[in-house]
Amino acid sequence: MNIRPADRVANVKEYYFAGKLREVAAMRAAGKDVISLGIGGPDLPPATEVIDALCEGARNPANHSYQTFNGLPELRRAFADWYSLEYGVALDSDSEILPLIGSKEGIMHLSMAFVNPGDVVLVPNPGYPTYTSASRLAGAEVMSYTLSEDGGWQPDFDALEQSAAVREGRVKIMWVNYPHMPTGAPASKALFRRIVDFGRSHGILIAHDNPYSFILKPEDEAPLSILSIDGARECCIEMNSLSKSHNMAGWRMAMMAGSSEILKMVTRVKSNVDSGQFKPVMLAATEALRLSAPWTDALNAHYRRRRLIAERIMTALGCSFDTRQRGMFLWGRIPDTESSAEALADRMLYEKNIFLTPGFIFGTAGERYIRISLCATEVNLERALRRITGEKAE
Repeated sequence: MNIRPADRVANVKEYYFAGKLREVAAMRAAGKDVISLGIGGPDLPPATEVIDALCEGARNPANHSYQTFNGLPELRRAFADWYSLEYGVALDSDSEILPLIGSKEGIMHLSMAFVNPGDVVLVPNPGYPTYTSASRLAGAEVMSYTLSEDGGWQPDFDALEQSAAVREGRVKIMWVNYPHMPTGAPASKALFRRIVDFGRSHGILIAHDNPYSFILKPEDEAPLSILSIDGARECCIEMNSLSKSHNMAGWRMAMMAGSSEILKMVTRVKSNVDSGQFKPVMLAATEALRLSAPWTDALNAHYRRRRLIAERIMTALGCSFDTRQRGMFLWGRIPDTESSAEALADRMLYEKNIFLTPGFIFGTAGERYIRISLCATEVNLERALRRITGEKAE
């Protein structure tokens, strides 16, 4: 083939899960009963009211036209009300909220809006791989900052302050994500204050990705937003999503919130990329944002039961883990006797038909860790545990 792809394609690899899921699909097609504990895709449905709102909206002949790129006013108001009620953050629904067709797309929009070729982008290691791939597609120089278990999976700001890129003012964006994926490290006001101070001091746009704040949060604690910190809107945006908090992953419903000036720049990109979201989906999302605390409490009850079994799986594998983790995963350090997390994950897949995620895909700092997803039924988690321990009665 004589048609050459753009050079930027050479800078990114296929998403790890895309290739691995093809392999899992082939194993299942060959008759193997593979239990997937790898992907963070909620397996539970949204609330009945949300599905009903979608169906009702889809039956209305007037709801099938193109929509505006900035979403329905009632959806933006619902996001604003949600942030006010749950996070204690007041947002102007007309200027400080931008609905997104998924947070992943928002990561790309923000990168295209603010990154010039050669700009430096700070990406956590370990961290969500899309931060790196989107930055590289935008032509950025990616500079990873290492998070460690000893450091509580938080940035080492002293080391960052000493880096040439920060001292020379070459850093454009810093990606942060708390509760952290994949480690489950929780957010805190103190951490957010330090991040905001760092961004303001160096003129860095802080991009906080916040989809896990409702999952496994203590019942007596409110979820945290970085926008609740004084001065945050000078340098921060926050993305949030209904994928995890409301079981709407396939619906692609998310939002970006923060400074109206920042969102104006993102809007320039977004308005040239998409033509808005399906109106019935936006109406359903509006209904989801109005759900009361009992629905969220019931959802977390599911995850707490699953988490207990996942902890037993980690123990059976000889892994150590922090019980304070939040979110829909369990992150564990593999035993010193294991050669690598990838070898352990492959052995579980090929010998036990259990799909686990090796931590190396999130960066070099994850090489001695594995991740278990809680997006599997209690029955399947128990089945996986029995396969590992050698107990009978599948």
